[in-house]
Amino acid sequence: MAKNNNQDKYDATNIQVLGGIEAVRKRPAMYIGDTSARGLHHLVYEVVDNSIDEATAGFCTTVKVIVNSDGSVSVEDNGRGIPVDIHKTKKKPAVEVVLTTLHAGGKFDHRVYKVSGGLHGVGVSVVNALSDWLEVEVRRNGKIHHQRYEHGHPKTKLKVIGRAKNTGTKITFKPDKTIFKKTEFSFDTLSHRLRELAFLNKNLEIIFYDEDTDKKVNFKFKGGLISFVEYLNRNKHPLHKTISFSREKEGIFIEGAFQYSDGYKENIFSFANNINTIEGGTHLTGFKTALTRALNQYAKNKNLLKNINGISGDDVREGLCAVVSVKVPNPQFEGQTKTKLGNSEVEGLTSSVVFEALSSFFEEHPSVANKIIDKAVL
Repeated sequence: MAKNNNQDKYDATNIQVLGGIEAVRKRPAMYIGDTSARGLHHLVYEVVDNSIDEATAGFCTTVKVIVNSDGSVSVEDNGRGIPVDIHKTKKKPAVEVVLTTLHAGGKFDHRVYKVSGGLHGVGVSVVNALSDWLEVEVRRNGKIHHQRYEHGHPKTKLKVIGRAKNTGTKITFKPDKTIFKKTEFSFDTLSHRLRELAFLNKNLEIIFYDEDTDKKVNFKFKGGLISFVEYLNRNKHPLHKTISFSREKEGIFIEGAFQYSDGYKENIFSFANNINTIEGGTHLTGFKTALTRALNQYAKNKNLLKNINGISGDDVREGLCAVVSVKVPNPQFEGQTKTKLGNSEVEGLTSSVVFEALSSFFEEHPSVANKIIDKAVL
C-alpha cells in the first residue's frame, strides 16, 4: 500500500487536546450511550436525576417536566437551587461551573448529598454541551438568577431578573439537531421513566406535560415499591398480597417488594440510587440468592420437599414480579450510563437483609409460603 506523505509526520503537532465541552460534542456517545432516541431521552433523565437527588436529600417535594412546543424541555424543582455564589478557584458563579465544567458537582463528598445518582459530575454539563441552547433559572436567597448558554458556552452573564418567594432550579434546553438524528421526545418513553422515579421516591410529586399533544400526567405514590409491584402486576392474577422489606445496614439502604402471580414469567427490576440498573448487579444477585435460600430453608424445615433435594433459583422465580432498590453512598457503576452495579459489599448486605426479612415473614404467614413453594415445586 502506498504511503500517505501526510502520515509520515507524526509529532506533537498531531496531538489534539479537546476542552471538556468540545470533547463531549466530538464523542457524545461516550457520555450518553448513543445519539439516537435513547441518548436524546437520556438528556432529560440527567437533568431530572439532579432534582431527584434533591428529593432524596429531603429538600424537594415536586418536580415538573414540560416538553415545550419549540422542541425544548424544561425541568423545574422546588429544591435548594444550584448555588450562585462565586466559586473560589474558578472565579465564576458556582452554577456556571456546574454547567460548563466536566466533573464538577456537589456529589463527590457526602456533605451535601448522602446518596446520589449523579456521581461523575458530568450530567448537566453534558446536556449543556449537546444542546443548541440552555437556560438556567435559580430561585435562591429571595432572588431569581438567570443565565443562557449556547452549545455549552455562556452567552450571557448570570444576572438577577426578579424576586423569588421560594427556592428551586429550572433548566430549559433544546437538543442540538447537528448531534441527534431525531429531536422529538416520546411522551410514553418519558412518562415511563418519570412514573418509575415516583414509585422509587414515595410521596414525591412528578408532573409531566407535553405542550404539543396537550397530554398531562401526575405521578405520586404513597405506597412506594408496593404500589410499583401492584402496577406491574395489574393485569395478572396474584397469589398473595405484596411482600415488602426495607432496612438500612452499614450505611446502605435496601428495600424491595415482590408478589407471585399464577403466570410463569419472571419480572424483576433493580435500581441503585434511583437509576434503573437494567443489567442488574450485586444488589440483584443478593436478592435472588436470599429468596432461593429462604424458600428452600422454610420448605425443608416444614418437610414440603417430598422427593427432591431443593428448589432451583429458576423454579423459585417463575411467576415472580419484584422490585429491588438500594441507596449506596459510593456506588460503583460499570460505565457512565450506569446499567450495572458493581459494589461487592452490596451483595452480602442485600442477601442478609432479604433473607432475615423473608424468613420471619414465611414463619408468620405459612399459607403464603406454602403457595409459593407449591408453585415452585410444580
